[in-house]
Amino acid sequence: MGTIRSVFLSFSLVGLAMNQANAALSDVEVERLGQDLTPVGAEKLGNGDDIPAWRGGLKKDESLKPGEFHPDPFRADQPLFRITAANIDQHQERLSHGQQVLLKTFPDLFFEVYPSRRSASYPDYVYQAVKDNASSAELLKYGSGVTGATMSSPFPMPQNGLEVLWNHTLRFRGHSFSFSDYTASVLKSGSRSDTLRDHQYFFNYSVPGISPEDLDNKIFFLKRKTLAPSNLAGRIALVHETLDQVRSPRKSWLYVPGQRRLRRTPDLSYDSPDESTNSVRTVDQVDMYNGAPDYYNWKLIGKQELYIPYNAYKLHQGDLTNDEILLEKHINSGLLRYEPHRVWVIEATLRVGFDHKYAKRRYYVDEDSWSIVVAEEYSESGELLQVTEAHTINFYDIQLVYPTMEVTYDLEDGGYFAEGLDNERGSTLNFSESYTKRNFSTGTVRREARR
Repeated sequence: MGTIRSVFLSFSLVGLAMNQANAALSDVEVERLGQDLTPVGAEKLGNGDDIPAWRGGLKKDESLKPGEFHPDPFRADQPLFRITAANIDQHQERLSHGQQVLLKTFPDLFFEVYPSRRSASYPDYVYQAVKDNASSAELLKYGSGVTGATMSSPFPMPQNGLEVLWNHTLRFRGHSFSFSDYTASVLKSGSRSDTLRDHQYFFNYSVPGISPEDLDNKIFFLKRKTLAPSNLAGRIALVHETLDQVRSPRKSWLYVPGQRRLRRTPDLSYDSPDESTNSVRTVDQVDMYNGAPDYYNWKLIGKQELYIPYNAYKLHQGDLTNDEILLEKHINSGLLRYEPHRVWVIEATLRVGFDHKYAKRRYYVDEDSWSIVVAEEYSESGELLQVTEAHTINFYDIQLVYPTMEVTYDLEDGGYFAEGLDNERGSTLNFSESYTKRNFSTGTVRREARR
């Protein structure tokens, strides 16, 4: 059951440019959404064994206060079994290569596998938007962006690797939200440095009623302020994320208190080191993958049944401390939950003439949410350099799937980086914000910096 079904051909960027007119689906194909397929394009039926049928996911809970941590709806579940380095051979068909390497690298790491709960759900207007997108969405030339889509994933029945990637990039993440969290960089020696930051997001792409023509090539806006440590406190980063970053790269600015001015930051793309991660990750590893896809040829390998991090509510609780979560070599296995799910598998190989730290990348994308849940980065010689896992939950006060924590293991240097540590902050993502583009102007940031 765990073998990959290679049901699609590989597509290069050139081939996609030639065939992009066929991207939009016919009326007959679109009508499958909500029938044999879920409203976002996943297989509605289970596998007849341990993956159940999708029955609507979690219902919306309007009793939760904005920013309140979500009680675990599956807290009565017990682990079915535990995977360790000692019994990995029994389960390797349902583990990615990167997961297997992690288990072998860290002998005390384990995956506890729970019953599969297909909890993903979205508001009805998001389902309608996905259906509308299916009839009109097309890849731009060379796959550099998407036209004819808004609100959420544009290709519920993807035909190639780039369409799967754009489903992740443009998946529904709400309209506006704010949160405060720690990031932690843990070195091989076990020493740790924590950074505390405030975040504000406004998703222009998901504004209700916005037309594709009104997007002005903007997906979302981000403002991030560093609160600690003291030598970084007061820094404000501003990002205007563009859709087609080949034609119009993202715009970003940084305010540094000592310099007392907001300046443009060049080269915030591709494999530029992400300084907010102590340069453990590259800029395009944020949110598992982001930005322009043009450096790579994207191949759709097929679907696979995999044990993936899912319904991580045990990790998403306000009574945990960072010390309880962050162990010397990896995060606390006892707080993690893995389940069998179907994933789309896509692979990116560096195009001839392009230069990037990672020559090959492989992504595992949850069929129920279009979220990348496992990412693997390889060197030119084929050596596995990094593995990232996104521990997702359904934020069922809104009904959307999003990571409560992301963890990147650097197999070269032996350390790891974790973000999303909001447990000690007293609240989690607050989706009740009503931001607009005005909140993310350079003038607004300058005024805030002077306060």
